[in-house]
Amino acid sequence: MTDTGGERVEEAVASCAALLRAADGRDWDGVRAGGLEWSCRRTAEHIADDLIAYAGRLAVRATTAYVPFEIALEEGTGNTGVVDVIEAAGRLLSATVRTTPREVRAFHPYPFRSANREGFAAMGVAEVLLHTHDIAEGLGLPYEPPAELCTWVLTRIFPHVRPEPDAPWGTLLWATGRGDLPGREALTEWRWNNNLVIGTERLTLQGVTPAAAADLRAGGTGGFEWIEGGPFEGTRDAAGMAVSAYEKGLHRPEWGIFVLVRREDGRAVGAMGFHGVPDEEGRAEIGYDLAENGRGQGYAAEALRALAEWALARDDVKLLFAAIDRDNAPSQRVVARAGFTRVSKELEQFGNELADRQGELRLYSREK
Repeated sequence: MTDTGGERVEEAVASCAALLRAADGRDWDGVRAGGLEWSCRRTAEHIADDLIAYAGRLAVRATTAYVPFEIALEEGTGNTGVVDVIEAAGRLLSATVRTTPREVRAFHPYPFRSANREGFAAMGVAEVLLHTHDIAEGLGLPYEPPAELCTWVLTRIFPHVRPEPDAPWGTLLWATGRGDLPGREALTEWRWNNNLVIGTERLTLQGVTPAAAADLRAGGTGGFEWIEGGPFEGTRDAAGMAVSAYEKGLHRPEWGIFVLVRREDGRAVGAMGFHGVPDEEGRAEIGYDLAENGRGQGYAAEALRALAEWALARDDVKLLFAAIDRDNAPSQRVVARAGFTRVSKELEQFGNELADRQGELRLYSREK
């Protein structure tokens, strides 16, 4: 999985430019863009503004706020000039995405206040596709971008949206309040969702998107650089669970899988995550898996402490638990170092009965 998103930005901009150049002689100022309050002209200028803003944030690696600049077209710029600016801004974002290291994150307010190069590429593509749709609707022109491009966006910044494999464009329009899908209520509010990253002294826990999970499940790297021997089989199994949840519309990214990446060299050493969202009583199960060459260095305990503290700081979580094979003493020591304690024998017996494991599991928990 080596697609950083630069080519996708160029593909989206090309589809936008083709439509706008075909409508060059039309009045863009006097027509509203679809359901927006903006005119078609203002919406086209907004596309360029977003593309250059995303490129700027990635280029300077802004971490706390927007980069304080905007573009202004020269007075008298016609429709052709607007399209030229969109294409130029698109190429600048594409080039920035291609040349930004994978570990770099820059400021974006929603939902976790940062995005990586792939996230900025996906947001840029979404802005281009959706606002080109708005303009096309205002001008009464047909427009439908490539299905693969829509799927690419959905699997990166709409991980909470159940996909419609036969209608990715319709799904993207529905997810952004622009269309209807059979069996789903229309949306009046929406947000895209960049992945969550939790930092520790030596690691970053990086939320895995459905696209990365699918690649891991298929035997790929998920877009990460792994140490020798990684990813281990448990990581691929967890990725498969994440993909299954996504396809059913049950995936909630902050309750999925995280890859553990070393700060010193940007290499992944393992994965950790939840088996699903907290239940009605605020309980969630947590698990982890390290490549063999990443074990014995304290990475699992360090990551588990951070992930547990993040989860237990939330109002919807009261208790975390981990189920570990009886004979896996190293893993039991990891959870103990992370503040987990073994549950009562009665609860442990109940857990084994639920899992049909006949006493093979040791259950540990950590509460608020």
